Amino acid sequence: MTRFISLTALFLAPLMAQEKPVVAEKSKEWKPKLEPVKVDVSAMQAMNDLEVTVWASTPHLYNPTNMDIDHKGRVWVAEGVNYRRHNGRRPKGDRIVVLQDTTGDGKCDSSHTFVQEKGLIAPLGVAVFDNVIWVSQPPELLRYTDVDRNLKFDPAIDKREVILTGFNARNHDHSLHSVTGGPDGKLYFNNGNCGAIFKDKGGKQFFMTGAYKGGGGEFLINHIKEAGRRSDDGHVWSSGFTARMNDDGSDVEITGHGYRNSYEQSLNSYGDAFQNDNDDPPACRVSFIMEYGNFGYFSRDAKRFYKESKRPGQEHGSAHWRQLDPGTIDAGDIYGGGSPTGVTMYENGALGDSMIGSFLSCEPGKNTIFHYNPKPKGATYELKRGSFLTTNTSDEFFGSDFVGGSRKLATETKFKFRPSDITVGPDGAIYVCDWFDPRVGGHADLDDSCSGTIYRIAPKGFQPSIPELNLTTVAGGIEALSSPAVNTRYLGFKQLKNGGNVALSAIEKLLQHKNKFIAVRGVWLMPHLGPKGREACIALLDHSDPLIRTTAYRALRRVAKKKSDIVPFAQKMASDSDPGVRRDVALSLRDVPASLTTEIFVTLAHNVEVNDKNALEAIGLGAANQEDKIWLALKAAMKPNAPADWNERFVRLTWRLWPVSAVPDLLARASDSSLSPADRDFAIESLAFINDRKAADAILTLADQAASKKQATFWLFKNATGEWKEFGLFGELKKRGIYDPDKIVVTEVTVPKADKPKFSTEDVLALTGDAAKGKTTAMRCVMCHEVNGAGVAYGPNLKGWGAGQTPEVIARSIVNPSADIAHGYDGTTIELKDGKKVDGIAYGGDPTTVTSTGGVTQLIPKKLVKKQRRKKESLMLSADQLGLTAQDVADLVEFLKVY
Repeated sequence: MTRFISLTALFLAPLMAQEKPVVAEKSKEWKPKLEPVKVDVSAMQAMNDLEVTVWASTPHLYNPTNMDIDHKGRVWVAEGVNYRRHNGRRPKGDRIVVLQDTTGDGKCDSSHTFVQEKGLIAPLGVAVFDNVIWVSQPPELLRYTDVDRNLKFDPAIDKREVILTGFNARNHDHSLHSVTGGPDGKLYFNNGNCGAIFKDKGGKQFFMTGAYKGGGGEFLINHIKEAGRRSDDGHVWSSGFTARMNDDGSDVEITGHGYRNSYEQSLNSYGDAFQNDNDDPPACRVSFIMEYGNFGYFSRDAKRFYKESKRPGQEHGSAHWRQLDPGTIDAGDIYGGGSPTGVTMYENGALGDSMIGSFLSCEPGKNTIFHYNPKPKGATYELKRGSFLTTNTSDEFFGSDFVGGSRKLATETKFKFRPSDITVGPDGAIYVCDWFDPRVGGHADLDDSCSGTIYRIAPKGFQPSIPELNLTTVAGGIEALSSPAVNTRYLGFKQLKNGGNVALSAIEKLLQHKNKFIAVRGVWLMPHLGPKGREACIALLDHSDPLIRTTAYRALRRVAKKKSDIVPFAQKMASDSDPGVRRDVALSLRDVPASLTTEIFVTLAHNVEVNDKNALEAIGLGAANQEDKIWLALKAAMKPNAPADWNERFVRLTWRLWPVSAVPDLLARASDSSLSPADRDFAIESLAFINDRKAADAILTLADQAASKKQATFWLFKNATGEWKEFGLFGELKKRGIYDPDKIVVTEVTVPKADKPKFSTEDVLALTGDAAKGKTTAMRCVMCHEVNGAGVAYGPNLKGWGAGQTPEVIARSIVNPSADIAHGYDGTTIELKDGKKVDGIAYGGDPTTVTSTGGVTQLIPKKLVKKQRRKKESLMLSADQLGLTAQDVADLVEFLKVY
């Protein structure tokens, strides 16, 4: 589902009293049609009894898509007045606007335009580092330098640069997002699954590709055509993705990929990155981004969606992020439907010790900002979800793709909070910008007032105080590095980086700080501070805290002139007691010649916890493009004996490394009747992920054996239309009777168009439902849904679905399912040359796989197809078509609320 915008809820309570008059820039060419929305913060419930106040509201800002706060406490906002179908509403283009509290009373009292350009069309990112302002505007990542520091861009004086270009899809939510400063002195940014083809300033080209194109907007490059193409760094990547780079746009590295549409990333001071990610309902997630990790939205070669790899009976969230496959990382907290937006880490400030280390994630679809306190757990992080700020404690949601909500105006206060971004200010308070709208997602905004608000969350009675930083001294650099605001900390890093022994002394003192996040920030600087700094960093590899050891190791990696420079430290740390340290050692070996790393991999393999997805995946990622060499070294050192005698560790390592050299051994395991059926099936699965004709031939052999035919056939057909397509297996499949396009007989399956409903949603809501009767009535739904253990997984899973919906949403989805079709469940009509039609969910090329009502799945050869088109109506039968009365629907509503 499209994630974010369309966020305009109409708060009906009076505007909070303003002590000072609003001073806002007048716009001659554009004026909103409606008066600004008025805000009542009494509906908001904040964690730890924190106080929520309005810091700024329209007309100080309009339709805020993203924000940043500079080191002086000024709030910079990217606006999206020209969003989607309203492109051109503001003829001079969208703005980056600067908001200020000039009196220090905790409220904005002035705002003005920093820059406005016709080319700014709903930019989704703004980041400020002193007088340097980054703006994310596809196809370009822009950098403005405010040379005269007057907070207004003047092309005659100031500087505007295109740092990177090639980011796909202008005016689309799934494109280029905001820049953030990392604790390592690098800049980080991300991009959604619209993809990108771009070069860094060193000329290195990246192909960030996938199979996605849709959702409106203006697509600028054909990334689909380039799907699977290897980038200049030697790796195949898919979109969406996260990248880091130097502040001049050089030395870009991809740090994660395979997202649907992550809106923003945030790094803690140890360098661990976290994000949220949008879904095809219901599989939104909040995750730790393990370096180089693939989250699996697209296939390994970026050519296919996750739906084409779903296994029989696999739960949707697991399938959505390919959690059963080798080559994907742990998806984290998969929390279901939503529309996640901005994120931030809170490490120090005004909110109290209990908030230190928090990760906060905006979820406008659920009128909430989630709270996490990430804790190391093996090679990943434990992410337990709570609520930081919400207007919706009943967990009944409205006006979002995952609930199939209509576009009618929400009237209840709890539906109106639609946070688009969250940031920690240099005063230690948290600031949230809110784009109000009755609907989140759906590629549209509905509020003609274009209202927006910024809230401040702080302890009651909070008095803001922002330090005056001297960014020319070591003391000033340390103060900036200690700031609650991440991009202010970046300024401290830049100041201290060339500070030599004086800075080192201050940093070593900082290492004793009682706040562990502040203490560790200086570790990143040590390798930059001459021989003494480097030795101090190396000494920390023996620190008692594994997170300090990990950070020191990462800091040494960042300054390495070539990747192999890390090898001596990797040899030392490979046997570390902590799985997080070993994870980073494995990742650091990526692209280092196997001749230098095999012994290190052997040490790592002997200690890996193979049931820890990230621990195993780190070895695979570290061995990328050298898997065969690494596997042969492991086999020689680990001496697993005959294939039938392999232990679980070696079995799982082989599964992940997909080595061609293992094909004979895996064939032997799959054919050995002394092994359990599960072990033999796993050997076949391991073969299925080896992208080599030898593996395909092995599975063809297994397809001729009665004991393995079913499993072998499943993987053969799946891969014949997937990554093994180039091997031309259809002749072999035809020979074995698995798939013969000349003998395919397509069964016509159509969904008749529903007549106008005989009764309305309002009619249903006027009745009293009976949950017990509804449970019985629900059995009519088993043609498309799993209910009480019966039925098929064709439509969305109903278990727990109703608990998060209003009665109105549930009733409408049954009475008139075409009113608002959930993303991911829109249908296709395939018209055949013989006149037959098939309605269903379709994917793949030739043949096309179509699943229709009743879970009927058919393979349709391309040569039989006359035309294929998107079906405007829902694939779900309406209440009338199912023979349901208004009372039946009322009963179903009551049942689904508790099911």
